[in-house]
Amino acid sequence: MENLDSLRRFSFSLTGNGPDGDDLAQNTVERLMHKGVPSDAPFTAWMLRVCKNLWIDQIRSQTKTQLADSDEMERHLEAVDGSAVAMSKARFDEVATAIEQLDPEQQAVLGLVTVEGHSYREASEILEIPIGTVMSRLSRARARLIELTSEEQS
Repeated sequence: MENLDSLRRFSFSLTGNGPDGDDLAQNTVERLMHKGVPSDAPFTAWMLRVCKNLWIDQIRSQTKTQLADSDEMERHLEAVDGSAVAMSKARFDEVATAIEQLDPEQQAVLGLVTVEGHSYREASEILEIPIGTVMSRLSRARARLIELTSEEQS
């Protein structure tokens, strides 16, 4: 239960909307209850890895992922930490739209490091990719976000 908020936030960052994020979180909990967690695995990292793998399976089975509704995302973020959502609605919409345009791999790294506050090493372990790949994807995601949000202001 103590990891449920983290799982829901991560699921939301992957799916882009509340209902799909909740479904992904529920599927993750069901998978963990059914298959268990290896005794030598850190629980949180394993939980987020299972979540990420379920999300990848969903993406592969869908032709198009659903986009986040910015009002819903803003309400969710305010419920988590109201002070974290200090930007204006217009700026929030701009950033949310830019995030939707990132590659799914970049969204996952951005969600783990920026939203969840995991270290590069933790994100590397959760996503099962080298730490250099985490750093590269995060760098490209940030650069692309700057590019996309700068274009809209021009």
